[in-house]
Amino acid sequence: MSLTLREQAEAIWMAGVDAVRPEVLLPQTLNDLSLREAIEKAPRIIVVGAGKAGSAMVVALEKVLGPHLAKAEGIVNVPADTLRPTLKIQLNAARPAASNYPTAEGVAGSERMLELVHHAGPDDVAICLISGGGSALLPAPVPLITLADKQATTRLLHACGAAIHEMNAVRKHLSLIKGGRLAQAFNGSALYSLIISDVVGDPLDVIASGPTIADSSRFGDVWSILERYDLLERVPPAVRKYILEGVAGRIPETLKTNFPHVHHLMLGNNRTALEAAKRKAREFGYNVLDLGSCVEGETGPVAIAVAGIIQSIRTDRQPLPSPACLLFGGETVVTLGEGSGKGGRNQEFVLAAAVKLGERGMKNVVVLSGGTDGEDGPTDAAGAVIDETFFETVRRHGLSTSRALEKHDAYPLLDACGALLKTGPTQTNVMDLRVILMGTDR
Repeated sequence: MSLTLREQAEAIWMAGVDAVRPEVLLPQTLNDLSLREAIEKAPRIIVVGAGKAGSAMVVALEKVLGPHLAKAEGIVNVPADTLRPTLKIQLNAARPAASNYPTAEGVAGSERMLELVHHAGPDDVAICLISGGGSALLPAPVPLITLADKQATTRLLHACGAAIHEMNAVRKHLSLIKGGRLAQAFNGSALYSLIISDVVGDPLDVIASGPTIADSSRFGDVWSILERYDLLERVPPAVRKYILEGVAGRIPETLKTNFPHVHHLMLGNNRTALEAAKRKAREFGYNVLDLGSCVEGETGPVAIAVAGIIQSIRTDRQPLPSPACLLFGGETVVTLGEGSGKGGRNQEFVLAAAVKLGERGMKNVVVLSGGTDGEDGPTDAAGAVIDETFFETVRRHGLSTSRALEKHDAYPLLDACGALLKTGPTQTNVMDLRVILMGTDR
């Protein structure tokens, strides 16, 4: 039996997610000869790290290590809803589900990591497992900053729509572990960071706030970021004072020069997912337009621009004819105002695109947008998927799409329409993946 347009869109999206699962990516690390030799020679293997893919990365690593697992010990901070049984390496539930804020449990795990790498023997090897969400999962506030201070600062940055590199520049300068400071604490022979990227362009010092690599940002940049978003008087006083001391040069900067014994291996990223999604779309017979993995900006305007491309394909057969599949990745933002509702950037994207297209423009079209980690904002949905039945359902339930967009309250409306994409935690994270299908005219 042939799949519906919506089912095909979901299959294409899932093909992208499946391609960046740690159990697929991590075995490839042994192609790196230096890592393989280091594992074999090391008297002890210390495993640390954090991220939404952390649990699956640990399970995959334990398989990869094989007989060398007996030499391994360590701790990796992960979301509570991703815990899995492991053999040797401890998984620490560092934050609750659907939360992106630092917790006391995360602090305890981070302190244990710093202790492990600091007490490494001269021939010991460390493996750091890094994936998206690692910044929130690796809280280790500097002594003059409390956990509550970091939580308050993180909330302010989220609410104002700060880009991920801006948020992480701030977080690195308030941390004992981010900004290369984990690498500074390591006293063994070699450290390997195995990375699944959730940041546009894959900047290593931004992914999980770069705990093992030199930091390109400075205290002056942090001050400018807070000033840009009018947060200097809104962040906790201790945070403002600490950053001011750093700007004045009275507090040491983050790591600025990389260590030769620290290596970084990129396992997978948004491009990896897009390539797999593209292959699946072509299997279904679609002409594919790949807009790349670097789409950023405010969600609403991006959705309107994409709706224009959809209209051009449907009416002008440009830049390609139907049946067409439009693919792109990246990560947009939603700037929240007072009285904002429940939703996420993927849900808002789908709703905004559909509203721009209108009921006629949605004929034989499916718009899907989902976070590859299975999360979209503080909700239990990865995103949403809308087809041509959407507006009829909206009318039947007496819902207001304009009000949902105005209040950033897409979740209740999409839920009522059966349009939410729910996968649960995927245990990987390479930003968002968007799949738009345009069938042939009927």
